[in-house]
This record gives sequence, structure tokens and C-alpha cells, in this order.
Amino acid sequence: MIELEGIYKVYRNGALEVQALKPTNLLVEKGDYVAIIGPSGSGKSTLMNILGCLDIPSGGTYMLDNEEVHSLTEKELAKVRNKKIGFVFQNFNLLPRQSVQQNVELPMVYGGLPSSVRAQRAQSLLEKVGLGARVHHRPSELSGGQKQRVAIARALTMNPSILLADEPTGNLDQKSSHEIMDLFTQLNEEGSTVIVITHEMDIAEHAKRILRFGDGEIIEDRRRGSDRL
Repeated sequence: MIELEGIYKVYRNGALEVQALKPTNLLVEKGDYVAIIGPSGSGKSTLMNILGCLDIPSGGTYMLDNEEVHSLTEKELAKVRNKKIGFVFQNFNLLPRQSVQQNVELPMVYGGLPSSVRAQRAQSLLEKVGLGARVHHRPSELSGGQKQRVAIARALTMNPSILLADEPTGNLDQKSSHEIMDLFTQLNEEGSTVIVITHEMDIAEHAKRILRFGDGEIIEDRRRGSDRL
């Protein structure tokens, strides 16, 4: 599903060059559940932005569903983000004046789906994440954990190839954090490919596979309960 060969990223500011991501090879199979962990500045966020087609690598090859994405135009990348990648962010990124259902429908609006399909799919996904009775509420009427559930439902609307979560528990208490991670586990068991970015090992341990970053490169790649790959 995801294949990176020699992907790297260099940021330039005048004569100053910073290599945020060293040449990296990575293979993620369909149905995997990967946690990418590391401290600030380790390179994990740079990798996430490249995987999510939010940033363009300085070099290397990125294949997603057998399609080269590293050389696509911005318009083409936007289509990939809408149809193939479901994003879940630390700050939820919900529209405060829109209802829960309207927030979940948003990617489908951009995707050109008719209103009847949007409403039915949004209701179904909200029931899936335990918020079927909250469709007409606004984000201000929800707890942090409920907001993140809305964000997860929204991320699933276009049946993405990848569910990409950036510090999804960063603004949640411990109980809500583990409930959200249990939901990711459920979605993975149902077939979703999940990639979680985190700096907390107890969150990473929910995944099947842990990639640990340091100084711009992968320094450990292991399956949970096994030795390094």
C-alpha cells in the first residue's frame, strides 16, 4: 500500500540547510497498524506530512496504492488527500458553527457526493463511533473525546486507503485517550490501515508495529511482542 524508497527532506533558509528527514525506506502493507514515535525534531512529523501528501519530499520515490504521488501537481495531491487519506488531528479541526453531521459530511462535499448519500453515510459513521444521537449538536456541546470521535467519523467518509492520525490523544485525558485508541484498534480489525503519530509510548503500544524516530531517521522498527524487524 505504501512504499517509500530513499525519501528525504531538506529545508533551506538562505545558505542554511536542515535535513529534517534522512533517506528513508518504508513498506506498509494494507491492513497494518503502525505507530510512529519520537521526540520533537526527530523527523516523525516530516514523515507524516509526506505520507499525508501535505509536503513534497526533496527526493526519493513515494508509491501509494501503486501510484507515484511524489511528482503529482498540487491539484492532483488534493484529490489524493480527499479520496485516499483520512486525517485525524490533535486539535480536531471541527467547524464550530456547523453541526456534527455537517462536519462529517465536509469531505464528501469536496468529493462531489450527493446530499442524500452524504447524510446517510454521515449518520452511519456517527453511529459507528458511538455518536448517533449527537448528529445535530455543535462541537462546543461535546467533550474532547466526543470531538475526536467526530473527527474519526469524518476521516472515514471517503473510504480512505489510510487513516492517518497526528497526536490524536494530545488534547485528551487518559480515559478518553485509551477509548480513542481502542476505536482505532477496532477500525484496524475491520480492515482499515492505521498510522498514528505520537510521542507517548503507552499510546504507541496499541499499534501492531512501532517505528521509533531519532535524528531524522528510523532507529527501530519492530512488531509488538517481537524483536526488531
